[in-house]
Amino acid sequence: MLFHRCHLLLPIILLTAVVFLAFHIISFVRLFFEHADIPITQDEILEAFIKDKHTTEGAKRIQQVPGIIHRVFHNWVDPGNDTLPTDWMVVSGTCKALNDGWEYMLWTESTSRRFIKEEYPWMLLTYDGYRFPVQRVDAVRYFLLFHYGGIYPDLDNGCPQNLTPLLYYPLWTTDGGRGALSNNILGSSPGHPFYKLLTKSLITYNYNYIFPYITISYASGQWFETSIWEKYHASLLKTGMDDRPGPDPWIFFTQERDGSWVNWDNRFWLWVGDHLVFLSGLGFASFGGIVYRCLKSVRRRRGDVRRDGQGFFGKMNRGKGLDDV
Repeated sequence: MLFHRCHLLLPIILLTAVVFLAFHIISFVRLFFEHADIPITQDEILEAFIKDKHTTEGAKRIQQVPGIIHRVFHNWVDPGNDTLPTDWMVVSGTCKALNDGWEYMLWTESTSRRFIKEEYPWMLLTYDGYRFPVQRVDAVRYFLLFHYGGIYPDLDNGCPQNLTPLLYYPLWTTDGGRGALSNNILGSSPGHPFYKLLTKSLITYNYNYIFPYITISYASGQWFETSIWEKYHASLLKTGMDDRPGPDPWIFFTQERDGSWVNWDNRFWLWVGDHLVFLSGLGFASFGGIVYRCLKSVRRRRGDVRRDGQGFFGKMNRGKGLDDV
């Protein structure tokens, strides 16, 4: 009887597991396809700004984002040395030179932690406990944009022209063309509800996914940002900034030296991203094969039990009858 109940429960358990895994796999894979937003090109952003100059005062758009540039520099190689490397200093200087009158805020490891401790103490334990230092760089940029607003570019992103055209959109992110959204260049008005949701979600997403690339990307990086972006709403702006040959050229930023957070598994996961559809199909097929073999094994076991007269606890002893006396 017990074996019979287990035999009935096993397919239900397997089916539940399949549905659970399929739901989460589909939700994860969707991060790398069409996103909930209103795409806008950098050309369109520039054209709208130029058009504004020729409109009447009452018809002009209102600036939504403050003229603040946030840079985050945590020196993992030489802790305590807050001097930018020469190449990053040059790159950062291009944004300063072309955005005269803007506020420029450089956040070091110590000032970043002090900011989190004083303004968002509920986050400090998670912030200090991040497995990889770059996760603290990820997290603090979200809190800075929520708190102050402004534009955040990574240290390797320079400015070939003035960034004022970007200040008329209350919230925007960038799309690097690799599926998930990018978090290397961001812009927002202060207190935006998207960044409230983003910062509040950091603790619930903080898991160790074994692989460094996955842990960084999904616990605080671009996969995390994309997941929350999808949860927010479908009327947000992104502009294409794919640095590979072929797509539209960049207008507002440049891409110089990068790779400061590269780990041993980066190339592997980038390859996985380029072959995601094939690998997803292969994964489903493999899992289906395993389930089929398990069910087939259970049926074979049940048939053997019937033939051998065995129960759940082994072979059943037949009581003596008149013929055995």
